[in-house]
Amino acid sequence: MRALRNPEREILHFRTRIVAASLFVLACLLLLAGRFVWLQLFKHDDFYARAESNRIAVVPVTANRGLIKDRNGVIIAKNYAGYTLEIATRFAQEHPGGANAVIDELAKVIDIQPRDRRRFKKLQEELKGADSIPIRTRLTDDEVAKFAAHHYRFPGVELKARLFRHYPLGETGSHLIGYIGRVSPADKEKIATWPDAADYVGTEYIGKIGLEQSYERELHGTTGFEEVEITAGGRAVRTLSRTQSIPGNDLILSVDIKLQEIVERAFGDRRGALIAIEPATGDVLAFVSKPTFDPNLFVEGIDPLNWDALNNDPDKPLLNRALRGTYPIGSTYKPFLALAALELGKRRPEQVIYDPGYFMFGNHRFRDSNKVPLGPVDMHRSIVKSSDIYYYMLANDLGVDAIHDFMKPFGFGQITGIDVEGEQTGILPSTQWKERRFKQKWYAGETISIGIGQGYNAFTLLQLAHATANLANRGVVMKPHLVKQVVDTRTGEKRLTVPKESYRIPLKPQHLRTVIDAMVDVNVNGTGRAAFQGAPYKVAGKTGTAQVIGIKQNEKYDANRIDERHRDHSLFVAFAPADDPKIALAVIVENGGFGALAAAPIARQAFDYYLLGKVPAAPALPKQAPALYAQGATGAAGD
Repeated sequence: MRALRNPEREILHFRTRIVAASLFVLACLLLLAGRFVWLQLFKHDDFYARAESNRIAVVPVTANRGLIKDRNGVIIAKNYAGYTLEIATRFAQEHPGGANAVIDELAKVIDIQPRDRRRFKKLQEELKGADSIPIRTRLTDDEVAKFAAHHYRFPGVELKARLFRHYPLGETGSHLIGYIGRVSPADKEKIATWPDAADYVGTEYIGKIGLEQSYERELHGTTGFEEVEITAGGRAVRTLSRTQSIPGNDLILSVDIKLQEIVERAFGDRRGALIAIEPATGDVLAFVSKPTFDPNLFVEGIDPLNWDALNNDPDKPLLNRALRGTYPIGSTYKPFLALAALELGKRRPEQVIYDPGYFMFGNHRFRDSNKVPLGPVDMHRSIVKSSDIYYYMLANDLGVDAIHDFMKPFGFGQITGIDVEGEQTGILPSTQWKERRFKQKWYAGETISIGIGQGYNAFTLLQLAHATANLANRGVVMKPHLVKQVVDTRTGEKRLTVPKESYRIPLKPQHLRTVIDAMVDVNVNGTGRAAFQGAPYKVAGKTGTAQVIGIKQNEKYDANRIDERHRDHSLFVAFAPADDPKIALAVIVENGGFGALAAAPIARQAFDYYLLGKVPAAPALPKQAPALYAQGATGAAGD
């Protein structure tokens, strides 16, 4: 028999369940309320910031890069606004056909050349991790309009407004100015160490070589920021606020870019370098390295074909010969050695030696480039006729250490401290140097060739030009510099960068007069007279010829039988006007032969323009140097 139901018991059980369920619901409500209070009161700021960050993006605003101008206000490096077409890295990766398929579709709308594809591929390798990579730069207005009409087909491709760097003079002064390029991982590491690293947030381009690199932090400016409202897809809708960027400072150079252009044209297709300096200030007036290159090729990333062409060119157009090339300087060393002899009491101006056309040291016969005996030679004639025998003897009498100690203050074998990175030290030999370098003692016979600028001597053209300016300035040493002023683009304030006198080399006026008078006569009756015939100003100079390959004692130098790149280098140093120098220079023409043939005529064109305002109409030198190295070629013996 079934037990009778107990209504009261069932009601109690039901009420118990109702109470339990109510307590559970109440507990859930309390938890929700607590969570709501926690989120609204305690975590409000945090989540509000997160929400805003999803809605608002902070975008860097690149600053205008400072301009670079020459001493006369000619613009050498500037900026202009334009559009670039960039493919989002993620879009290219997720596209079924990859980046190539995207580019193929784009090519149906916008002109995309093979070089653009090569550059894009190269940038993909270099800019791993970048949000987007440009496929086309500097789009025309028509191309911008055409892409805008088809933008809906390319959700991962964007038109971006950019500031482009432009070098309006092309190859002129390229080694001096340098160029900018995309920031590399190595650049990022370097920037991270700078105290103003915050100014580089969002920076995509940085100076790579030349003044663009050395004055990067002056030229760069301060990055600004924009707060923009974005959609869920990341597209900007409107600008909410803007912090203006601060433009970089302008550079006013000491260089006369017209002088630079004239000298570069005078070289023609020949390899070499010329540096001209204002002795009284250290202003570098021209800083030439030939051959040159077009820095505009590098701004957006150079394509592989152009890169290979520049790197594999046997003339090495990317080598800054003025700053980094080291050379024996031949007979241009002789005026300095003559001055050393006077200052150290090893020679008197009137003292005569006999030049038989050779110098015997032990069993070794040192020949004279004059190829004929000069007979009795005093100091004046030794410089004018460039007697090797005189300086073989003098070097032997002085010794290598005395030569080293005298030449060091002039800047030979020393860093000049010029305001551009990459300067080479060169070699000013001494007994200690050889012991340190080769773990060998110095042999007396090695000193002989030092006297004519050969042997272990290896100097940069900058050092030779600097030493010539120091001689022109009568021993007052001014550090060479390329930038004359830094201009604050906001206030117009100009900050001079011209250094003060570095030091003075103690030289007796009568000794300076002896050497300088002889250098003047070089261009009147000596080895440089052909180049300076009819010049209305007085020039103190010295020609030089530097041997590239060794010639055995029983061999005769014949330029016609030697490969062009093995021929002697042509050098010339000079300053003018001789009594009140306004310009001093050094020039080298690689494998150009005697200094009077190749280097001195280039110097004449530089002087004529700078001192007289004369723009030369003479044709440039031929590609191959004429093999006319005999005495009759210039009407003068020697260099």
